[in-house]
Amino acid sequence: MSFEFIRKLPTPDEIRKEYPVPERLVRLKASRDKEIRDVITGANNRFLVIIGPCSADNEDAVCDYISRLARINEKVKDKLILIPRIYTNKPRTTGDGYKGIVHQPDPEKKPDFLQGLIAMRKMHIHAIEESGLTAADEMLYPENWRYLSDILSYVAIGARSVEDQQHRLTVSGFDVPAGMKNPTSGDFSVMLNSVYAAQHAHSFIYRGWEVNTSGNELAHTVLRGATNKHGQNIPNYHYEDLNTLLTLYNERDLKNPACIIDANHSNSDKQHEQQIRIVKEVMHSRKLNGDIHALVKGVMVESYIEAGCQKVGGGVYGKSITDPCLSWEDSERLIYDIAEYE
Repeated sequence: MSFEFIRKLPTPDEIRKEYPVPERLVRLKASRDKEIRDVITGANNRFLVIIGPCSADNEDAVCDYISRLARINEKVKDKLILIPRIYTNKPRTTGDGYKGIVHQPDPEKKPDFLQGLIAMRKMHIHAIEESGLTAADEMLYPENWRYLSDILSYVAIGARSVEDQQHRLTVSGFDVPAGMKNPTSGDFSVMLNSVYAAQHAHSFIYRGWEVNTSGNELAHTVLRGATNKHGQNIPNYHYEDLNTLLTLYNERDLKNPACIIDANHSNSDKQHEQQIRIVKEVMHSRKLNGDIHALVKGVMVESYIEAGCQKVGGGVYGKSITDPCLSWEDSERLIYDIAEYE
């Protein structure tokens, strides 16, 4: 065999017992979960802004960023619900590069998965303590979900994972919203089939157990742009795209039709400054059409303290080591602009 088994890692129950969520944060999460659920179901008309670093590589900088976000949240909370991005696993197109804090709690050192699992959980708890805001993360590895299932208020399923059976089945057991992104091909039917699968009950094997799930009615779509056969990025956030998605939703028996627009990735061609223009166009489309207004529940924005990105070891505090992000100043201004649209 070409597998080298290094060591057996602690189970989620063991990690959760060693690093528990304080009771007051359990109550806070329950309150936040209800607010976010109500947006997805249409019971609350506030707008979701899922915003933060492309990858959460440094606990101090991430918590600094989210503390700043919390101060803005107090000013816009009547119109918006801010959900910090704390993405602890990073998908890589070729497999090369920094894969997130679970792999490397120190990006400049070798992988250490035990310390990575601990660092992931500690950072999420620290961020809630600092800010009072429960976060979003991407579920890149379904078997890791339970290390954070008592902490997260939102989960994203990435473009490369959305067609994977284990991801869909695992989402069917969530009790929080899960955004199913369109695949890199841009195929809306794949994305909607994933939503359908996640919204229904399943039986499968999970972490060595035979399990049953009841389905997740909060599973919904995320438009993140596409890449064509020539490797060119194609946006899918325009008014016409939203109308098409609305039509496809209406043709299917899906609960709680909802869409989040990812303003970066292929939608922006990874030109991080374009996120500002894209978000404003989405907000304008919502104003033009009541049905689109009801369908589009939020946006995703990649943002950090410093604009752009740097290589691992670049040494700039609060600057992304993966995809480029908006600066804090631009992000703050954008959040207030979104609130004005609402």
